[in-house]
Amino acid sequence: MRVVVAPDKFRGTLTAAEAAGAIAAGWHRVRPHDEIDEIPLADGGEGTLDVLVDAFGGRRGSAEVHGPLGDLTEAEYGLVPRGDKLLGVVEMSRASGLRLVPDGRRDILRATTRGTGELIVAACREATDVLVCLGGSATNDAGAGMAQALGFRLLDHAGDDIGPGGASLLALSTIEAAGIDRDVQRARFLVACDVDNPLTGAHGASVVYGPQKGAGPRDVRLLDQALTHFADVVRRDLGVDVRDLPGAGAAGGLGAGVVAFLGAELRPGVVVVMEAVGFADRLDGADLVITGEGKLDDQSLRGKVPAGVVRHARVAGVDTAILCGRSEVRPDDVVVESLVEHFGEHRAMAEPARSLEDLAALVAERGTGDT
Repeated sequence: MRVVVAPDKFRGTLTAAEAAGAIAAGWHRVRPHDEIDEIPLADGGEGTLDVLVDAFGGRRGSAEVHGPLGDLTEAEYGLVPRGDKLLGVVEMSRASGLRLVPDGRRDILRATTRGTGELIVAACREATDVLVCLGGSATNDAGAGMAQALGFRLLDHAGDDIGPGGASLLALSTIEAAGIDRDVQRARFLVACDVDNPLTGAHGASVVYGPQKGAGPRDVRLLDQALTHFADVVRRDLGVDVRDLPGAGAAGGLGAGVVAFLGAELRPGVVVVMEAVGFADRLDGADLVITGEGKLDDQSLRGKVPAGVVRHARVAGVDTAILCGRSEVRPDDVVVESLVEHFGEHRAMAEPARSLEDLAALVAERGTGDT
């Protein structure tokens, strides 16, 4: 029997590679002679850099950048061999992520993506093609801070640079592109998104994701107004309409920013990663594919790893099982098993690798009745 094991990370407990290893170990405990192909995956958000660097024998660079609230932090970027060139991989969460800001310091009105721009500049010193991975942001500034780090000037009515954060976008009057970094100008950019939200409105960055980053109702209204104004200035000064673009609302509107300031193409992150690792070809001849992530919910079925794996498996006619930390949904024709359901929340969090290994063994035992 040939089994493909292709999970995402279990956020806060296991990387995608660790999850794949645990599932493979549990399966082999019961079926030691089965062939297992471990393919750690990511959806374009946190963890994408690790998956791509590890899959292709790349390396990591680092740069000192400004975090979401201006504190200096060391952030990694990836360099992945692609033919005779290098692909730079920048995860915005490493420079501008919510995980960098303690709960008591969250300030979505002031949080900036400047560090992401600084990380992009560092990657462009070594790579002419750059993949920017969106997700896990602390910000809602539509990439304004990133743009300033790249050399754009975002000016108010007095001709002064606007301050950091999404609230400052209300003062934006003019965008000037004369001072863009030369290495950035010659680079080509692809962007991996883990959501398809537009920039503004009821499904936009501020309304949907702002509260997760500490925004109250007044903050949400102000930020949505600021992003609407930003989109108007971008359309006038840069000739790009980003307001209703699918994915523009990703990472606090950074999806809109990378399109406006970098001319980037937005693509679903899971599609980018699956294409990069040759998932469709590696699924050929498989009898079962096992995927998973920490929490299986409605978002998982839209643009996340489990959705991508299930879609490919159905086309290939391969059975699918999803192993997760906790499950809130159960897709049709897919086996879903959760750590919390079988072992309880305490053990699932305290011993995630061992619990996942045991859960995979249980699934393997169930499937061995006639073999």
